[in-house]
Amino acid sequence: MDISKLLHLFAVIIWVGGMFFAYVVLRPSAVEVLQPPERLRLWDKVFSRFFKWVWLAVFLLLASGLYMIHLFGGMAGAPSYVHAMLTLGTVMMLIYAYVYFVAYARLSKLVAAQDWPSAGAVLASIRKLVAVNLALGLLTVAVVMLGRGM
Repeated sequence: MDISKLLHLFAVIIWVGGMFFAYVVLRPSAVEVLQPPERLRLWDKVFSRFFKWVWLAVFLLLASGLYMIHLFGGMAGAPSYVHAMLTLGTVMMLIYAYVYFVAYARLSKLVAAQDWPSAGAVLASIRKLVAVNLALGLLTVAVVMLGRGM
């Protein structure tokens, strides 16, 4: 179970840490120094790289998480914090799937077409969803740590 926990933790760090960096550090910095066309091109490239890592993180979270649930004897044997973690994680993955398949796909097309006002509106919606997912990710970590008794 130790390797599964380590892979699970690495995946959380990649995904939640990446969202924290993007939302709290990169976004305000880009707003300060880049005009909207350059900022939108930057986000298109950042997302194209970061989302590959998020897909890996999602895979690792699912694989390691389901394996650890199996070791508990299934959900019936899993502690309540595991149930909460699975619920919150599932919501996060659904939000991410929407961001990737709907919002980011649209953003990329709008950036390629140089439709800056529309691309800016889509980026704003992605930003809000990233904020929700970041909050859910931090909440999940808190639930697990407090549920396990740290």
